[in-house]
Amino acid sequence: MTLHIPFDNTYAALPPVFYTKQAPVPVKAPELLAYNAALGAELGITVGEQAELAEVFAGNHVPEGAAPLAQLYAGHQFGNYNPQLGDGRAILLGETVGADGARRDIQLKGSGRTPYSRGGDGRAWLGPVLREYVVSEAMHALGIPTTRALAAVTTGELVWREQGGLPGAVLTRVASSHLRVGTFQIFAARGETAALRQLTDYAIQRHYPEAEGPMGLLRAVRDRQSELIAAWMSVGFIHGVMNTDNSSISGETIDYGPCAFMDVYHPSTVFSSIDRMGRYAYSNQPDIAVWNLAQLATALIQQAEDPQAMVEEATEIVHAMPALTEAAWLRRFGAKIGIAEATREDMGLITDLMQRMAAGQADFTNTFRALVDTVSPDGGPARDEFLEPEAFDSWASGWGARLEQEADPAAVMAAANPVYIPRNHRIEAMIEAAVAGDMAPFERLNTVLADPYTVQDGAEDLRRPPAESEIVTATFCGT
Repeated sequence: MTLHIPFDNTYAALPPVFYTKQAPVPVKAPELLAYNAALGAELGITVGEQAELAEVFAGNHVPEGAAPLAQLYAGHQFGNYNPQLGDGRAILLGETVGADGARRDIQLKGSGRTPYSRGGDGRAWLGPVLREYVVSEAMHALGIPTTRALAAVTTGELVWREQGGLPGAVLTRVASSHLRVGTFQIFAARGETAALRQLTDYAIQRHYPEAEGPMGLLRAVRDRQSELIAAWMSVGFIHGVMNTDNSSISGETIDYGPCAFMDVYHPSTVFSSIDRMGRYAYSNQPDIAVWNLAQLATALIQQAEDPQAMVEEATEIVHAMPALTEAAWLRRFGAKIGIAEATREDMGLITDLMQRMAAGQADFTNTFRALVDTVSPDGGPARDEFLEPEAFDSWASGWGARLEQEADPAAVMAAANPVYIPRNHRIEAMIEAAVAGDMAPFERLNTVLADPYTVQDGAEDLRRPPAESEIVTATFCGT
């Protein structure tokens, strides 16, 4: 084969307690749907024929230098500890070091059963594969740390779900690693302290070489996660399933399952069909991130000779997270209303607007973007987003006065407020078209969402909220 991936594997060099070595399970008739050539170039991949891409990224051909394996981890799922999870439908092919010096994993998702499949078929169907492709690449374009999509391949096989037989697919995703909070939890819970220490050292070396020891790692993860959660909130993103096995040590958004971007703003918005109690609602995400960090802290201290001695420091680190997240939130939301360096005195102005947005059923993305064109107490397009525009007008008078202290509020807002997000109804329509054999909506979404902060000719329809008949009320893991 002429396709070449410059693998440089380190996780596979760790002891086998961390994984099971296994090749992907071949599929019947792989066909390439999408290949992210720009990302491939960053990874140093040399591309041959399209048929080769399909063979490799479906799992039918293991390229030279790969070290395929399924990773082991545990995790809290909706607050309940599951003592063994692991990659039940994913295979880590290996790692590359790009031209930028960054090390990244290349993983196939939907590549067949593993010892950790827990009764599942190890496969994915086309819908969730294309959803993750579009949404993860959109997140990257928004400037939010995330796993990325390298390729999507159909398998020529059906997978069986509640809806019946559905077209099978495999997603190739890229991440700075797939280490999760749950990766640490499993070895702590088992009392395997030697493995836990080795994993901690590996995570520090790979992600945070400046960190010193377990508590240095905890502090570094906390700082990254604080920024990540604030970034999610700033674009109205709801992860949907913030279990500890879906919480990345690197501070990237990982495992796009029942995720969604809000249309109408309300802080208690939930999309996940399995989140019946609202644990992972939009407004709960900062608190859940703290909870997850506390689980990481509990795991990390188990490796100490005297764990109790580490508890006080770990507690201090975890308890500092809410303030850090709030500071990051304030910085981002201050920019969304045109304030370059928001202070705590600006918090009331921001929260007042958002309370009015919730009461007025205002679209989250369109309201904030409309502020770019408003920039005055006279109203402008932002007021049209409210059921009662007067609610915006009375807020805007104080806002206008505050902006008199800013040098270029319009530029600040334009850089903080996207024009386009992957709206749920557009994603669902794209999936429906793809199942019918039409990939044009998928390709169009990827093109527009690659430049989300710029108004683009011919893309006005992608800004529009869903009509009542198009509203998506629930999203599903469904892989």
